[in-house]
Amino acid sequence: MLVNVAEATVEVKNRLGLHLRAASALAQTAAKFTSKIMIGTGTDDLVNAKSMTNLMMLGAAQGSRLKIRAEGADAREALKAVQTLFDEKFGEE
Repeated sequence: MLVNVAEATVEVKNRLGLHLRAASALAQTAAKFTSKIMIGTGTDDLVNAKSMTNLMMLGAAQGSRLKIRAEGADAREALKAVQTLFDEKFGEE
């Protein structure tokens, strides 16, 4: 069985970083997809992007670079949606 895997690196551009509202938006976006979406600062410490608690614990400040890995049937779409959130600074500025 072939599993779709999509990976990218994003930069936290919004001033407040991955704070409560941004983490909430990210978790809600991730939850729309069936793919497993992991995010983190390196390859070893990736956390589930559908968990707000995990996202908050990353403590990603403005300027942080995060690795995103999506695995599953809609991995590409999921990755694109998450990248768009970061590119648009979570609609904050």
